[in-house]
Amino acid sequence: MLWSLIKIVIFVAIVAALTLGAGYLMESSGGVQITVAGMEYTLGPLQSVLAALALVVLVWVLFKLVSLLIAVLHFLNGDETALSRHFDRNRERKGYQALSEGLMALASGEGRVAMAKATKADRYLNKPELTDLITAQAAEMNGDRAKAEQVYKRLVQRDATRFVGVRGIMKQKLAQGDTDTALQLAERAFALKPKHEEVQDVLLKLQAQKADWVGARKTLNAKLKYGTMPRDVYKRRDAVLALSEAKDVLDSGKSIEAREAAIAANKSSPDLIPAACMAARGFIAEDRPKNAVRLLKKAWSVRPHPDLAAAFAEIVPNETPAERLKRFKNLTAIQPDHRETRLLLAELNLAAEDFPAARRAVGDLVEKEPDTRVLAIMAAVERGEGAPDAVVRGWLAKALTAPRGPQWVCDNCNNIHSEWTPVCTNCAAFDTLSWKSPPQSADYTMTASAEMLPLVVGSRDENLPAVTDPVDAEVLDPHSDEMPTREEAK
Repeated sequence: MLWSLIKIVIFVAIVAALTLGAGYLMESSGGVQITVAGMEYTLGPLQSVLAALALVVLVWVLFKLVSLLIAVLHFLNGDETALSRHFDRNRERKGYQALSEGLMALASGEGRVAMAKATKADRYLNKPELTDLITAQAAEMNGDRAKAEQVYKRLVQRDATRFVGVRGIMKQKLAQGDTDTALQLAERAFALKPKHEEVQDVLLKLQAQKADWVGARKTLNAKLKYGTMPRDVYKRRDAVLALSEAKDVLDSGKSIEAREAAIAANKSSPDLIPAACMAARGFIAEDRPKNAVRLLKKAWSVRPHPDLAAAFAEIVPNETPAERLKRFKNLTAIQPDHRETRLLLAELNLAAEDFPAARRAVGDLVEKEPDTRVLAIMAAVERGEGAPDAVVRGWLAKALTAPRGPQWVCDNCNNIHSEWTPVCTNCAAFDTLSWKSPPQSADYTMTASAEMLPLVVGSRDENLPAVTDPVDAEVLDPHSDEMPTREEAK
């Protein structure tokens, strides 16, 4: 409405300016004197302007007639396409001009203008492979998905534009959440252009969401083959897919194949914690403890993690706390200053009731990284050393409001997972879970893998110092599914 009003105002202003100019010329003196064949013609100022305009139009018409005459002469000399080329040049000029204006309108975000220009260009050029693409993208810009899909389907029918059409419909189905159809279209687009990086990424993501690990590994191989993924990233992603495939095999009861796949995944990416744990448990099942120890020690040297310690404990499940503390020296000697190593050593000493050693292992973590796990260990140390209930309750109260420490957190959306998965359950991103401390604003709970290790792998009652308070018992009891609230602690 505002633009229409502006155009009307501009038109009125132009008419007023022309009227004013014409009046000025009529009132002014002088003019142009022309002599032709002894006859003199005197033109006033306004007449001179009109004559000049008429001369320009006459010259333009003359050039057009000459051009047409030349085309006719070529036609009479046997060039049967001379006349058609003459008229087609004008149509092409107008068509390409409309096409150019349509592209500019599309880049400027003017969807309706782009569609109008595309329609005009198609009328002059009759090249739908060019104009349909502008029309489809302009329709998407305007939110007309039905029109866009209709145009994309026309593009699919032509060999030259089939990939563009398939890709366009695929993106529409993704936007609509129809991942099943999008997966089929992504596979078709990948077959048409296997080197296309965007199609590779979409196909890999959809295959991972559908747990098609075999297909995903083929797509990953294609990304490496065509140079769209660095080799180090490929090795990591392939290990993740191999581990996921092994889990499916394990669920189907084929444990031998699962163990082999997990071992292969661990070799490809030693820092992949779940693969190391599964491979170690495979060695334990085969009664090959030395292999399991070697594998877990290597993984611990790359990245200490509670799950690795839990798998290490399963190698000898029925040992006493003192025997376990002695055997774990092979593990705690690796990266002794790492936070996870210190906490593991503290928990092992707690289970062996060596509370001063547990306190020394915790050290300055209480000041530097006071998360729930550290504070719970300190509460157990105080309880074991016979501290008053008020002291123990003080540590427990801090633990209830402290950060929960490292978790499996999605790098893409910061969603927290209780256990590692190849695909984020929130944003469906592939291989984005990292073991790290989540943002403080996130709402999360402790994972089972981060609980006090000796209490998970040991007995329920034998290795704990006496806990008489029911609230303290619930906090220190690893078999409890949830932490008590602050009101319950009080």
